[in-house]
This record gives sequence, structure tokens and C-alpha cells, in this order.
Amino acid sequence: MKNLLVRFVRNESGATAIEYGLIAGLIAVVIISAVQLVGTDIGAKFTAISTAL
Repeated sequence: MKNLLVRFVRNESGATAIEYGLIAGLIAVVIISAVQLVGTDIGAKFTAISTAL
């Protein structure tokens, strides 16, 4: 039982998976923010074009 506990404490693969998950989440937030910003700008341009026509 002691060996199992020692191996569990030394195992870092779970921490690595959590780090990769956090990085993926951060990248997703950046992508979503960029898409929303670009979408708002494109919507404004289409509105301006529609008004001009």
C-alpha cells in the first residue's frame, strides 16, 4: 500500500494533463474573443454598406 501511495504522489501525468487543459481553454477563450470582435466589425461594415445602398 505504501508503494502505491508513493507512486501516486510521484506521478506527474495528471498535472501535465491539467496544464494542457488550461492551455487549451485559454486558447479557446482567445479564439472566441477574436471571432466575436471580427464578427462585430463585419456586421458594422455590412450595415454601412446596406445604408449606403
